[in-house]
Amino acid sequence: MFVTGRRQAELDTTVNEISAQHDGGEAIAVRSDVSVLEDLDRLYARVKDDSGRIDVLFPNVGVAEVARLGDITEEHFDRVFGINVKGLLFTVQKALPLLVDGASIILPASVAASKDVEATSVYNATKAAIRGFARTWAAELAGRRIRVNAISPGQVETPGLAAVAGEPTGHGAQEHPVGRHSPGADG
Repeated sequence: MFVTGRRQAELDTTVNEISAQHDGGEAIAVRSDVSVLEDLDRLYARVKDDSGRIDVLFPNVGVAEVARLGDITEEHFDRVFGINVKGLLFTVQKALPLLVDGASIILPASVAASKDVEATSVYNATKAAIRGFARTWAAELAGRRIRVNAISPGQVETPGLAAVAGEPTGHGAQEHPVGRHSPGADG
């Protein structure tokens, strides 16, 4: 299993947790930024050298930033679309030579693509784009029997959500049948 991300300390923690939970199962961390195409090239060169193949690709890339319509800047738009759409697209594209026939690609969409939450139009648009990618890529890759699915979870308690939405029981929690967000991996 390969894990990747921008922050080495978090990658190291993830690798240690995987090893502990899976009786010494091997995970390899490769530091990279999906918005930097050279980083993706380096990532997949490492995957090719170490395993030569990808059976399951879960490009869990994404950033959520809030801005009301009148406050959206070019920088905000470029950052959110650059990571959530461009980064995801090239993460999948550059993996194609390593994906085995019959592989699975799981894309991180969101219920946000169909919700009307104020100040999230740019983020919501990126998640709608991901749903479009899933439908199109499933058709394009059908000849190789590569499945492409988009999962659309609700809000999950993470440091990123806390930075955007505040208290875990705040905005959005009332939409869940249990009246709270998902507790995430640690809950």
